[in-house]
Amino acid sequence: MLNLRAALLAVPLAAGLLGAAPAQAATTNSLTCQGKGIDPTARLHHRAETFVKAPLSTVWRLHTRVESWPDWQKSVTSMKRLDPGQWHPGSRFRWTTPAPATPSTPATTLVITSTVHQLEPGQCVRWSGPAIGQGLRIDRGTHVWNFVPVPGGVLVRTEESWTGQQIEADPATARKYLAQGLDLWLADLKTAAEARCQH
Repeated sequence: MLNLRAALLAVPLAAGLLGAAPAQAATTNSLTCQGKGIDPTARLHHRAETFVKAPLSTVWRLHTRVESWPDWQKSVTSMKRLDPGQWHPGSRFRWTTPAPATPSTPATTLVITSTVHQLEPGQCVRWSGPAIGQGLRIDRGTHVWNFVPVPGGVLVRTEESWTGQQIEADPATARKYLAQGLDLWLADLKTAAEARCQH
Protein backbone atom coordinates (compact mmCIF):
# COMPACT_ATOMS: atom_id res chain seq x y z
CA MET A 1 0.00 0.00 0.00
CA LEU A 2 1.26 3.46 -0.84
CA ASN A 3 2.49 5.40 2.14
CA LEU A 4 0.43 8.58 1.78
CA ARG A 5 1.55 10.26 4.99
CA ALA A 6 4.35 12.45 3.65
CA ALA A 7 3.07 12.82 0.10
CA LEU A 8 -0.36 14.15 1.02
CA LEU A 9 1.05 16.64 3.50
CA ALA A 10 2.11 18.84 0.59
CA VAL A 11 -1.26 18.74 -1.21
CA PRO A 12 -3.12 22.02 -0.66
CA LEU A 13 -6.18 21.02 -2.53
CA ALA A 14 -7.60 21.97 -0.61
CA ALA A 15 -9.12 23.68 10.85
CA GLY A 16 -6.76 23.48 13.42
CA LEU A 17 -4.25 26.22 12.85
CA LEU A 18 -4.66 29.58 14.52
CA GLY A 19 -7.54 31.42 12.94
CA ALA A 20 -9.27 28.30 11.59
CA ALA A 21 -12.47 26.90 12.97
CA PRO A 22 -13.03 23.23 13.87
CA ALA A 23 -13.70 20.97 10.92
CA GLN A 24 -17.09 19.58 10.05
CA ALA A 25 -17.90 16.49 8.06
CA ALA A 26 -19.86 16.82 4.84
CA THR A 27 -23.57 16.68 5.54
CA THR A 28 -26.80 17.56 3.82
CA ASN A 29 -25.94 21.22 4.50
CA SER A 30 -22.60 21.04 2.71
CA LEU A 31 -21.27 24.21 1.12
CA THR A 32 -22.58 24.97 -2.36
CA CYS A 33 -22.11 27.39 -5.22
CA GLN A 34 -25.16 27.86 -7.42
CA GLY A 35 -26.65 24.76 -5.80
CA LYS A 36 -23.66 22.48 -6.48
CA GLY A 37 -21.37 21.11 -3.78
CA ILE A 38 -18.69 18.50 -3.30
CA ASP A 39 -19.05 14.97 -4.66
CA PRO A 40 -21.82 13.49 -2.46
CA THR A 41 -20.53 9.95 -3.06
CA ALA A 42 -16.95 10.72 -2.00
CA ARG A 43 -15.63 8.85 1.05
CA LEU A 44 -13.00 11.53 1.68
CA HIS A 45 -14.08 15.08 2.46
CA HIS A 46 -13.34 17.92 4.84
CA ARG A 47 -14.76 21.34 5.66
CA ALA A 48 -13.04 24.29 7.36
CA GLU A 49 -13.40 28.04 7.76
CA THR A 50 -11.54 31.10 8.96
CA PHE A 51 -12.23 34.77 9.65
CA VAL A 52 -10.18 37.19 7.55
CA LYS A 53 -9.91 40.77 8.78
CA ALA A 54 -9.93 42.34 5.32
CA PRO A 55 -12.47 43.68 2.82
CA LEU A 56 -14.32 41.16 0.68
CA SER A 57 -12.87 42.70 -2.49
CA THR A 58 -9.31 42.06 -1.25
CA VAL A 59 -9.99 38.46 -0.24
CA TRP A 60 -11.90 37.64 -3.43
CA ARG A 61 -9.29 39.21 -5.72
CA LEU A 62 -6.43 37.43 -3.96
CA HIS A 63 -8.18 34.08 -4.13
CA THR A 64 -9.42 34.23 -7.72
CA ARG A 65 -6.37 35.75 -9.40
CA VAL A 66 -4.85 32.31 -9.56
CA GLU A 67 -1.74 33.48 -11.41
CA SER A 68 -0.55 35.06 -8.14
CA TRP A 69 -1.05 31.96 -5.97
CA PRO A 70 2.69 31.12 -5.87
CA ASP A 71 3.32 34.61 -4.43
CA TRP A 72 1.34 33.93 -1.25
CA GLN A 73 0.75 30.16 -1.00
CA LYS A 74 3.86 28.43 0.30
CA SER A 75 3.02 25.08 -1.29
CA VAL A 76 2.04 26.25 -4.79
CA THR A 77 5.21 26.12 -6.92
CA SER A 78 3.74 27.08 -10.28
CA MET A 79 0.46 28.24 -11.79
CA LYS A 80 -0.77 28.73 -15.34
CA ARG A 81 -4.13 29.91 -16.62
CA LEU A 82 -5.21 27.76 -19.56
CA ASP A 83 -7.56 30.37 -21.01
CA PRO A 84 -7.56 34.19 -21.18
CA GLY A 85 -9.82 36.82 -19.69
CA GLN A 86 -12.06 37.01 -16.65
CA TRP A 87 -12.69 33.91 -14.59
CA HIS A 88 -15.91 32.19 -15.69
CA PRO A 89 -17.51 28.73 -15.63
CA GLY A 90 -15.27 26.65 -17.87
CA SER A 91 -12.06 28.51 -16.94
CA ARG A 92 -9.14 26.13 -16.46
CA PHE A 93 -5.83 26.43 -14.64
CA ARG A 94 -2.91 24.08 -14.02
CA TRP A 95 -0.80 24.28 -10.88
CA THR A 96 1.87 22.26 -9.11
CA THR A 97 2.80 21.38 -5.57
CA PRO A 98 5.69 19.24 -4.31
CA ALA A 99 5.16 15.88 -2.65
CA PRO A 100 8.17 14.64 -0.66
CA ALA A 101 9.66 11.17 -0.94
CA THR A 102 8.01 8.35 1.00
CA PRO A 103 9.24 4.79 1.66
CA SER A 104 7.37 3.62 -1.45
CA THR A 105 7.55 6.63 -3.79
CA PRO A 106 10.21 9.09 -4.90
CA ALA A 107 9.76 12.78 -4.35
CA THR A 108 7.37 14.01 -6.99
CA THR A 109 5.47 17.05 -8.15
CA LEU A 110 1.70 16.84 -8.25
CA VAL A 111 0.21 18.47 -11.32
CA ILE A 112 -3.37 19.63 -10.68
CA THR A 113 -5.62 20.68 -13.56
CA SER A 114 -8.70 22.48 -12.26
CA THR A 115 -11.87 23.51 -14.11
CA VAL A 116 -14.25 26.13 -12.72
CA HIS A 117 -17.85 24.86 -12.82
CA GLN A 118 -19.82 27.43 -10.80
CA LEU A 119 -18.98 31.04 -9.97
CA GLU A 120 -20.78 33.93 -8.25
CA PRO A 121 -18.40 36.91 -8.08
CA GLY A 122 -17.71 37.91 -4.49
CA GLN A 123 -19.76 35.00 -3.13
CA CYS A 124 -18.62 31.54 -4.18
CA VAL A 125 -16.69 29.35 -6.59
CA ARG A 126 -16.59 25.60 -7.26
CA TRP A 127 -13.93 23.77 -9.27
CA SER A 128 -12.70 20.22 -9.72
CA GLY A 129 -9.94 18.20 -11.34
CA PRO A 130 -7.31 15.48 -10.93
CA ALA A 131 -3.95 15.67 -9.14
CA ILE A 132 -1.29 13.45 -10.72
CA GLY A 133 2.32 12.79 -9.78
CA GLN A 134 4.76 9.90 -10.03
CA GLY A 135 3.37 7.25 -7.68
CA LEU A 136 0.49 9.38 -6.39
CA ARG A 137 -2.90 10.15 -7.92
CA ILE A 138 -6.14 11.79 -6.78
CA ASP A 139 -8.66 11.02 -9.52
CA ARG A 140 -10.93 13.96 -8.71
CA GLY A 141 -10.83 16.71 -6.14
CA THR A 142 -14.00 18.84 -5.93
CA HIS A 143 -13.55 22.13 -4.10
CA VAL A 144 -16.18 24.68 -3.00
CA TRP A 145 -15.44 28.11 -1.54
CA ASN A 146 -17.93 30.52 0.09
CA PHE A 147 -17.14 34.13 1.07
CA VAL A 148 -19.50 35.72 3.62
CA PRO A 149 -19.14 39.39 4.63
CA VAL A 150 -19.33 39.77 8.42
CA PRO A 151 -18.59 42.72 10.72
CA GLY A 152 -14.89 43.52 10.43
CA GLY A 153 -14.08 41.21 7.55
CA VAL A 154 -14.99 38.02 5.71
CA LEU A 155 -15.83 34.51 6.83
CA VAL A 156 -14.16 32.18 4.32
CA ARG A 157 -15.62 28.68 4.22
CA THR A 158 -14.25 25.83 2.16
CA GLU A 159 -15.11 22.19 1.59
CA GLU A 160 -13.37 19.59 -0.55
CA SER A 161 -13.83 15.96 -1.51
CA TRP A 162 -11.33 13.51 -3.00
CA THR A 163 -12.03 10.35 -4.96
CA GLY A 164 -9.69 7.69 -6.29
CA GLN A 165 -8.84 4.08 -5.59
CA GLN A 166 -5.30 4.84 -4.43
CA ILE A 167 -6.21 7.39 -1.76
CA GLU A 168 -9.34 5.50 -0.71
CA ALA A 169 -7.10 2.53 0.21
CA ASP A 170 -5.97 4.52 3.28
CA PRO A 171 -8.86 6.87 4.09
CA ALA A 172 -7.74 7.88 7.58
CA THR A 173 -4.38 9.13 6.34
CA ALA A 174 -5.91 10.80 3.28
CA ARG A 175 -8.50 12.63 5.41
CA LYS A 176 -5.83 13.83 7.80
CA TYR A 177 -3.76 15.40 5.04
CA LEU A 178 -6.76 16.75 3.16
CA ALA A 179 -7.64 18.60 6.37
CA GLN A 180 -4.10 19.90 6.84
CA GLY A 181 -3.96 21.07 3.22
CA LEU A 182 -7.16 23.10 3.60
CA ASP A 183 -5.99 24.54 6.92
CA LEU A 184 -2.70 25.68 5.39
CA TRP A 185 -4.49 27.26 2.41
CA LEU A 186 -6.85 29.19 4.71
CA ALA A 187 -3.96 30.30 6.91
CA ASP A 188 -1.98 31.57 3.90
CA LEU A 189 -5.05 33.36 2.49
CA LYS A 190 -5.72 35.03 5.86
CA THR A 191 -2.09 36.12 6.25
CA ALA A 192 -1.83 37.49 2.70
CA ALA A 193 -5.15 39.35 2.74
CA GLU A 194 -4.60 40.91 6.16
CA ALA A 195 -1.05 41.97 5.21
CA ARG A 196 -2.41 43.84 2.19
CA CYS A 197 -4.70 45.84 4.49
CA GLN A 198 -1.83 47.02 6.69
CA HIS A 199 -0.10 48.93 3.88
